[in-house]
Amino acid sequence: MSEDGSQKILVWGAGAIGGTIGAYLLRDGFDVTFVDVAADHVQAIGDRGLSITGPFGDFSVTAPAFTPDALQGEWDTILLCTKAQHTAAAAQALAPHLGADGVVVSIQNGLNPLIINEFIPPERVLGSFVNFGADYLEPGVVHYGGRGVVVLGEQDGQLTGRARQLHGVLRHFEPDAILSPNVFGYLWSKLAYGALLFATAVTNDSIADALDREEDRALYTELGREVMRVALAHGVTPEAFNGFDPAAFLPEAGDAAAQRSLAEMVAFNRRSAKTHSGIWRDLAVRKRTTEVDAQLGWVVHFGRLHGVPTPLNARLIEQIHEIEAGTRELSRDNLAELRALLLQEQA
Repeated sequence: MSEDGSQKILVWGAGAIGGTIGAYLLRDGFDVTFVDVAADHVQAIGDRGLSITGPFGDFSVTAPAFTPDALQGEWDTILLCTKAQHTAAAAQALAPHLGADGVVVSIQNGLNPLIINEFIPPERVLGSFVNFGADYLEPGVVHYGGRGVVVLGEQDGQLTGRARQLHGVLRHFEPDAILSPNVFGYLWSKLAYGALLFATAVTNDSIADALDREEDRALYTELGREVMRVALAHGVTPEAFNGFDPAAFLPEAGDAAAQRSLAEMVAFNRRSAKTHSGIWRDLAVRKRTTEVDAQLGWVVHFGRLHGVPTPLNARLIEQIHEIEAGTRELSRDNLAELRALLLQEQA
């Protein structure tokens, strides 16, 4: 706690997710410090503050901001909000700044608590699932484009006092935030939804337009089903969120159920000012590597472990890497290639 009694929070990764959540917490009186590896972003926050723009109102907040090498001190609450592929490096770097009884909350895409556990005792690591729409625009500026579900939970499913307290903190950002005994169920469902988003990102279409194309619905359905088969084999009970109904992608659910869920996802995304995924922005705008290995890589990994084939997700990962390397263009032709593989697998 700070001297005035407000809770001290370290946000490690001040981009789309961390910047948005941290700014809202600051506005509600929390003592927030930001850490980010982008020196220009850190300098902009220090010089001008962090600005949030979008349909929910524009505002700016001031807060201390540091690059990891310049940070000093310890915190009892650290929100880890980096891109998933940077989790291991971030966990190593933040460990010395975690107080003796402190906790780390992974607010990321993917099964990142499993990675953080290698560097910080698992009993001090919580998971969180978020599906709101936000983008880093430029140093010191983040666009918050659409509300989405926010979930927090202990890895072992216990509804502990600290989980309830942290849930209360996150409600200052998202009033409808959920405290769940099954946070991994949400994270696995996000992997399935993520498979669909990665597929939309190999084109230049918006999320809604891509998911709405009739010729690709069978492809999206099977991408989701591959993930759900692996999740079930891994003993996970998937959870529904924001139009994504994992039950609709179970092998026995039938095509009609999947079509209804896809239609609901289209409707959800059409309501958001964020038209394209962060994956697409990484590929088309920021020209940097994506989270594909740290998301869909888990699906292929556990698929092999449990003997569950995942050919579409494996090929989609390869396509993303080829786009990252500059040897493949963003095009609907990429989905046509995946559709051909689907037909081959079904033959």
